Amino acid sequence: MLERLDAELSETDEDGRKSMSGKVALVAVVGNEDGAHKIVADCYQALDDIGFAIPANGCTYWNSTITDPKDYNDLGETPEAVDGMTKTAAANAAHLARLLAGQPYPVQS
Repeated sequence: MLERLDAELSETDEDGRKSMSGKVALVAVVGNEDGAHKIVADCYQALDDIGFAIPANGCTYWNSTITDPKDYNDLGETPEAVDGMTKTAAANAAHLARLLAGQPYPVQS
């Protein structure tokens, strides 16, 4: 997905802002890997370079424990912490999108 969005790096709107300016992005990390923070950080940097806004708590992920590893698909239900973080990320993204829709980033000269 990020590779495809690279095409947007040089695209601008009619006011000269990056074409993704004013759009909000979230990151969801799937899988059972330790290192979700690194994946999120790399995605955030790429999304920021393209012009996306990143809301507070704009990611969600799940990692199993080292002492009792489990596959997410085998859990039966979404862990409470993941469910809460996903809801927070979605609410914060919607809030930021509403703010940016009403007051876009300023045009730079």
